[in-house]
Amino acid sequence: MAAYFTLLVLVYANMNPLHAQKSANNTAPTTPAWKSPVDKETAGRRADAIVAQMTTDEKLDLIKGHRGFFIKGFSKYGIPDVYLSDASQGVNIRKDWLGESLEDYALPKSVAFPNTLCLAATWNPDLAHLYGASIAEECRAGGVGILLGPGMNIYRHSQCGRNFEYLGEDPFLAARMVERYVIGVQQLGVISTLKHFVANNTDYLRRASNSIIEERALHEIYLPAFKSGIDAGAMAVMTAYNQINGEWAGQSASVINQLLRETLGFEHLVMTDWWSVNDCRAVVHSGQDLEMPAGDSMHALKEHLEKGTVRIKSIDRMCTSIIRTLIMIGLLDRPQKDTSYLQNYGQHEAVALETARQGIVLLRNRGALLPLKDGSEKNILITGLYVRENIYGGGSGEVKGYDSLTIMDALGKTYPNIRYAKAPTDREIKEADLVIVSVGTFDYEGSDRHFSISPEQEATVQRISGLNKNNLVIVNSGSGIRMTDWANVSAILYNWYPGQLGNLALSEILSGKTNPSGRLPMTIEKEFSDSPAYGYLPKGARFMCDRKNWLDLSTPHSELNRWEDDCSIEDATGKLYVVDYKEGVLVGYRWYESKEIEPLFPFGFGLSYTHFKITDAKLSATSIPVDGSVSLSIELTNTGNVEGATVVQVYVGEKQPTLIRPPKELKAFERISLSPGESKHVKLELDKSAFAHWCPQKKAWTVNPGAFEILIGQSSRDIEHRLALSLK
Repeated sequence: MAAYFTLLVLVYANMNPLHAQKSANNTAPTTPAWKSPVDKETAGRRADAIVAQMTTDEKLDLIKGHRGFFIKGFSKYGIPDVYLSDASQGVNIRKDWLGESLEDYALPKSVAFPNTLCLAATWNPDLAHLYGASIAEECRAGGVGILLGPGMNIYRHSQCGRNFEYLGEDPFLAARMVERYVIGVQQLGVISTLKHFVANNTDYLRRASNSIIEERALHEIYLPAFKSGIDAGAMAVMTAYNQINGEWAGQSASVINQLLRETLGFEHLVMTDWWSVNDCRAVVHSGQDLEMPAGDSMHALKEHLEKGTVRIKSIDRMCTSIIRTLIMIGLLDRPQKDTSYLQNYGQHEAVALETARQGIVLLRNRGALLPLKDGSEKNILITGLYVRENIYGGGSGEVKGYDSLTIMDALGKTYPNIRYAKAPTDREIKEADLVIVSVGTFDYEGSDRHFSISPEQEATVQRISGLNKNNLVIVNSGSGIRMTDWANVSAILYNWYPGQLGNLALSEILSGKTNPSGRLPMTIEKEFSDSPAYGYLPKGARFMCDRKNWLDLSTPHSELNRWEDDCSIEDATGKLYVVDYKEGVLVGYRWYESKEIEPLFPFGFGLSYTHFKITDAKLSATSIPVDGSVSLSIELTNTGNVEGATVVQVYVGEKQPTLIRPPKELKAFERISLSPGESKHVKLELDKSAFAHWCPQKKAWTVNPGAFEILIGQSSRDIEHRLALSLK
């Protein structure tokens, strides 16, 4: 595996090595933005010439989806059918859809990667680049022209069913990961789609939710990752299901034309999410380009053209935008499918494994229970869910993978005396040298789920921790879960959705072959009532898991699709409910610190088998102009006995803000690996954006003069140094 991974780094020789000691700050991507081989003006002239030849019927066919997951091609104009496939855990393989055969575009297999929230837990933008590039190679192998990812909606609350597809609660961390993911995908000639624009932060009745959100929160929390993806060169954006301040996102001119195109500067393909609009006139006039999956709202569009209530030049704009984007990525000038990439699966597996190695988070290790020596002859008992079957996030982003290692497979290779018991007796529990309990949630698109795991799982953990003091809980989930009643167990490993090889990384971490280095990309609260989003659900809300004694992998998807946790746009009128973003910019750790609420595990937290110390923290200046920048330098030392990695996190706080601001906000970070006793000098940069807030009155980013504090630590709550800085 290691050889494969080294080879992949060499394949992408223009990238930084995986463990490069490079600052990930907020000034620019650490790899130059992707640039199209065809400039926009040249591609636009060619697209205009094609549109000028098209009939009205052809134009109307182009701007609506075809066969569920295609942009319709026209061979006489040199436009191929373009296939769109979902992402988040790898390439989703569809062999058919609503009676349509997709066999010609079905890969023989695709690697199941750890979910993207696990990727965010690596805090490693270089790895995000490799992750995106690996998925893009499989897209090229299967003829996928447009990857429907990455997802980048902010983790506003722990119950959102699609948190597993996103990149955590902090806009700065998400932005740094997104930009590198996008570059990795598009360097392979595959379009990367930023989704879901915007404020799609809950999946309960997602087509009937109205996100009420103020301008400042949009700009400071929910837009930065999209902006970074756009600046990195992303060629497509997918709009959200929900309403934004009373308008459906997919047909809102204020959302698409004003916010996305004018404010963020996006110039390329915009598509709807599947069945997310209902007014063809609004769609055409909003800045939208493509209605998926089949243009269901467009049945009256030809009539509107005849009446003059829609003008043909508006249709031409949509067609030109689609064709120009396809030209710029090269899809009109080369075959979409390149089966030579089928040779690279081993490299992709290595990236998936490395993502799990760096993303699994050790949350508790009382009495240094772990690591447990490789080949230990101790009597190990394991029980719980997802021990003999792999867990993954459900819905459009589902990827099952191949040659998957279950927890039992992986641990069995390392620990010959491990045995599984579905319902262990008290005696079995007491006599074991170590008891491992695997718990988790099956998170699924189209529904939120409870913060708590099932009562049966809760009871199992508490029973075992009461009978045997040597216990380990493995959490398999795409989001935070409630652990308050059993957080005093001996050890907790957050395994996320580990992909097809992630349980090998889990085994390596248990044995000490790999030192855990993941850091939480979100806060895990003690109770959901502590969350800034508490109370978001309408009265009488029920989740999918309420219908079948908590979902598990045995639940047929046909049964999932029958449940009416979701609804159509047409049905939404009677079910529409308001999601009030009343917390404003105080999302995640910003909320918990501002409100002095102690979380169970803070943002940025994660344990290691070694210890790191930050010393000699200095600023290059103690006073700078409001439009200036400052350098921060530190010395980082591994004070322990084993090699390991940590994440140096730099936060900024304004001492006397003119508007409500959180005590601190992440503005720079760097993941660093060190040998025992090794020290490294680290330098990070903070430019003016690190001190800025969005001013609604000025409609612009603003930096106040005055006193700021620079806080350096290894989590949002573990601050080792505080430095004063004055802006004048």
